Amino acid sequence: MDILKNITDRLGGNITEANFEGANIVLYTENAKFFKEGESRIKEIVDEIKKRIELRADQKILPDAKEVEIKIKEIVPSDAEITNIIFDFHRSIVLIEAKRPGIVIGKQGSILEQIKKTTLWTPQVQRSSAIKSQITDNIREVLYANNNYRRKFLNSIGEKIYKEWNPEKVEEWIRITPLGGARQVGRSCILLQTPNSKVLIDCGIDVASSGKDKFPYFNVPEFNIAELDAVIISHAHLDHVGLLPYLYKMGYKGPTYMTPPTMDVAALLSLDFIGVAYKQASQPLFSSKDIKEMVKHTICLNFNEVTDIAPDVRITMYNSGHTLGSAMVHFNIGNGLHNFLYTGDYKYAKTRLLDPAVNSFPRIESVMTESTYGSKNDILPPRVESEEQFLEAITKTIKQGGKVLIPELGLGRAQETMLVLEDVMQNNKIEKVPIYIDGMIWDINAIHTAYPDFLSNKVKLQVFQDKNPFTSELFSRVGSPQERRKVIEGGPCIVLATSGMLVGGASVEYFKEFAGNEKNAIVFVCYQGVGSLGRQVQEGSKETRMIVDGREERVQINLQVYTIQGFSAHAGRNEILAFFNNMRPKAKRIIINHGEVSKCLDLASALYKLNRVETNVPRILDTLRLR
Repeated sequence: MDILKNITDRLGGNITEANFEGANIVLYTENAKFFKEGESRIKEIVDEIKKRIELRADQKILPDAKEVEIKIKEIVPSDAEITNIIFDFHRSIVLIEAKRPGIVIGKQGSILEQIKKTTLWTPQVQRSSAIKSQITDNIREVLYANNNYRRKFLNSIGEKIYKEWNPEKVEEWIRITPLGGARQVGRSCILLQTPNSKVLIDCGIDVASSGKDKFPYFNVPEFNIAELDAVIISHAHLDHVGLLPYLYKMGYKGPTYMTPPTMDVAALLSLDFIGVAYKQASQPLFSSKDIKEMVKHTICLNFNEVTDIAPDVRITMYNSGHTLGSAMVHFNIGNGLHNFLYTGDYKYAKTRLLDPAVNSFPRIESVMTESTYGSKNDILPPRVESEEQFLEAITKTIKQGGKVLIPELGLGRAQETMLVLEDVMQNNKIEKVPIYIDGMIWDINAIHTAYPDFLSNKVKLQVFQDKNPFTSELFSRVGSPQERRKVIEGGPCIVLATSGMLVGGASVEYFKEFAGNEKNAIVFVCYQGVGSLGRQVQEGSKETRMIVDGREERVQINLQVYTIQGFSAHAGRNEILAFFNNMRPKAKRIIINHGEVSKCLDLASALYKLNRVETNVPRILDTLRLR
């Protein structure tokens, strides 16, 4: 069935061109009257075929961009604070960035509608970040720099999906193979296959390992980069996205699906990954050119947005409560034949930063769940108790004139920690001391301020009311080696720095300097991978070997070591059990991954006893048939 011809025939001679943008359909018209008044006819077709269709003006009738920019600024009230206007000429789209996007949209979209009818351009609105970040600006520009390529790329995806699209077809089999992340934390990567499609779910690196154990297994017969239909990224931590730019370096040219904030953070952390490699005098796996390729080929999806990614695979992303933009991915395979949920990493409890993971879905047969804290010993303490322990450790260290180092994952934990510190210091619950932010955290904060709709209701409201906690005067950015030296030589303070496991990054520089002084403290608030320096310190090592001024030296570890369990962005044992107990509908099969071996097996046993459903704990390269 030629779906585009069917639509254009029904609309008579009004359509000059019909294209795909991924699974969506875009129609272009040279008839300005039809562009302004034809929406009702488009809606009739949408209701019938159940596909998204967008009507845009053909390039031939678009007014000049400079005129349009003036017109937009006349139409939009000045208190919207427009910061940028970007024209995507090849797709007839104008992107308006503003500090108050709601004002640009207008009541029930009235201002957007006025822009559209007055200028014939199709307006899209994006919130400007409250924190200026050149890197995030550059990421955004990549999507519009070569937009003719982007238009052709999106159309090619749609052609592939609809060429073989057949809602009546029944799949013979569906299977999944972990290429990494099974019975371990790190290098998450799962290959989902049907007779028609191959989809890669996550593409991570194990930052705490070395050699071949660092990467997923791509040198296996079932993995062929030329046959991949799509890649899906659940969230932007390196153990889920770290190898994605390398996939494009290897020659992958297909789409990657993720949420908008995940795309921004993934690009940011990938750039940081290159920087860390250079600092460690090693050759980076990929270059900034490969990161640009990744961004150019990314299709962003919001939560609850349904889209086809292959002729027989449809996905929907749901909030997983783990980090900004982190998603559980629901797969509808074979037009409802089998429904598979990949949880990615999730948190089934409300935090200061995010709302808890969604646990209600249209249909579910199989679920693959993480088990980072899946053993019976992984009972996370109540959040209030964890915050008290955290503040006690800080207060004690500051009183004795020491410095506190908090190694952070740039995404998620750092922002959660900042919200706690901002709250207690503003309310005079602990002494006010300088809080220094080093590494990628500041740029990631900027991304958080650009996507408040992905944050908890409380933080979202603070951002909307111009009480943005991330722009508090309590936080100071460390942006150079000279500024870092001042922090090291200065008085009592708190330092938040990446990486969270002391594997490269700014946190290692501070640790070298702080480690020998027993007045100082290191506070671990996130998971420490097996083999990482963070795990060694956490387990009581009193000495380690580190590169100091270009040569290897022994570093004595005398500082106080604290581990605060309840801050984890992962679900603890009780949260995982509650998630499956409350899930609607109930899963018929549960597959366990993303956990140390003992934790995976322990969780599988508990879930089987409680739910009386089949549980599997695959090894890497084990293939499970879902149907």
